[in-house]
Amino acid sequence: MTTLLAFAVTIGILVVIHEYGHYAVARLCGVKVLRFSVGFGKVIARHQGRGGTEWALSAIPLGGYVKMLDEREGEVAAAELPDAFNRKPVLQRMAIVVAGPLANLILAVLLYWGLFVYGVTVLRPVVSAPAPGTPAAVAGLANGDTVTAVNGVAVEDWQGLHWQLLKQGLRAGAVDLETRSPDGHLAFRHLDLAGIDLADAEGDPLGRIGLARYLPEFAARIGDTLPDSPAARAGLQAGDTVLAIDDTPVAAWEEMVAIVRASPERPLRFRVERDGRPLELTVTPAAAQDRTERIGRIGATPHLDEAELARLRAEVRFGPVEAMQRALYRTWDLSAFSLEMLGRLVIGQASLKNLSGPVTIADYAGKSAEAGLAAFIGFLALISVSLAVLNLLPIPLLDGGHLLYYSAEFLTGRPLPDSVQAAGQKIGAALLAALMMFALFNDLQRLFAG
Repeated sequence: MTTLLAFAVTIGILVVIHEYGHYAVARLCGVKVLRFSVGFGKVIARHQGRGGTEWALSAIPLGGYVKMLDEREGEVAAAELPDAFNRKPVLQRMAIVVAGPLANLILAVLLYWGLFVYGVTVLRPVVSAPAPGTPAAVAGLANGDTVTAVNGVAVEDWQGLHWQLLKQGLRAGAVDLETRSPDGHLAFRHLDLAGIDLADAEGDPLGRIGLARYLPEFAARIGDTLPDSPAARAGLQAGDTVLAIDDTPVAAWEEMVAIVRASPERPLRFRVERDGRPLELTVTPAAAQDRTERIGRIGATPHLDEAELARLRAEVRFGPVEAMQRALYRTWDLSAFSLEMLGRLVIGQASLKNLSGPVTIADYAGKSAEAGLAAFIGFLALISVSLAVLNLLPIPLLDGGHLLYYSAEFLTGRPLPDSVQAAGQKIGAALLAALMMFALFNDLQRLFAG
């Protein structure tokens, strides 16, 4: 339910902002707007507004449209001809077309600005010990190292490290990291990324490099239990320290989790210490499905060392002016990289597996909503940028395709022949259908094949 609601909110906000961009500029240019629809297909709710615009909610909630008065789409009364879209100067038509994607970019800037002003909690770019033989291990990174820069570009958090590795690693095939050890020693590490596809959405490219977030080793001590969970029903309480499970000694939380995960619906004997006294309890982990694997869960959380966690977290907050500068840069950076990735898809330097459709977007919408408001706002900004870039591609049926037509008209002084535009529409429809098929296929693969 959270996923469906978050997806509906995401699509609703992005579509309304995009279409309102078209609507607002069309009205400024004196074009009569017949219908503003959220969704496609059959209209299920409508309201007649001022100026003759019908505000509608349609059955298929995967987009929307603004229908303007246009002689190419129906007969127009002589008195209304000055209000028709096709009668407006070409520069005004271009402005109306580009206003939708521009509205999405403005939305992204405002969302990022709000995040930067309000402040977000981030994870510092501290890495754990890399697996032997991985590029990170070969480069000499060690447990607890903090990455401070990638190719001279400062990184402030784990997300920034991931982003810079993706951008610069794709372009160069290798990166130089500046690191600081726990005792403050500064070092430079050369990370050879040959043979690692950082753009591969399947799997964990950072994991193949050998980079993983550093987490302190938690003791096997219960922090809390969920209501009506196996742990609560068995009598486990906050503060209990697990000493052994089925006579297997347990020293760390991860050791306890490994045993529980491997034992769905199998009774386990927990030997715990409570207030200095030994105690034995029988806990039967509930079975849960983790993609293709059946695992056990008991519904308990670890006791966290807040001082240790505070060392790994930081609060990022800026004044209004600097926040706006960073928001503009973040939006520009994402837009440029999105275009670069689309170019790599076209020339075969990136796999079509990287395409995602509505199922994946819904999944991430739900996950970001569960992670909190800041995470959801960041996700919304990211998708808004992606929508703007996609719509500006020079593909007929998209805003970029119409912009291409009007650019040709502006340069030649006359509109393209109807036959050329009709052929372009067919090509555009075929391209978009193919992209949607690939994206949906990838979605279903991720969903069912894990």
